[in-house]
Amino acid sequence: MLQRTVSAGFIAPCLPTRTDKLPSGSEWLHEIKHDGFRLLARRDPAGVRLFTRNGHDCSARFALIREAVVLLPTRSCLIDGEDRVRRRRPCVLRGGTAP
Repeated sequence: MLQRTVSAGFIAPCLPTRTDKLPSGSEWLHEIKHDGFRLLARRDPAGVRLFTRNGHDCSARFALIREAVVLLPTRSCLIDGEDRVRRRRPCVLRGGTAP
């Protein structure tokens, strides 16, 4: 269950912006957008917590990711990423089918 309060010191992630034209130049990177959950993993002296992009604590829901961050050889970090599950059988996603 998501906690509906935004944590003090929450840092919102950078969100993509839709454009009609890709940026040019050798210093730009891009990645393919997959369906998943945007997560921010925060490790500090209080422990490790996972937040949605809106600041809701979802640490209990993604316990394996939380445990992986606990094992990192650092005292503090903020990791912005996405949890994605590859399904092994066909399913319906947003009105379409996926392999």
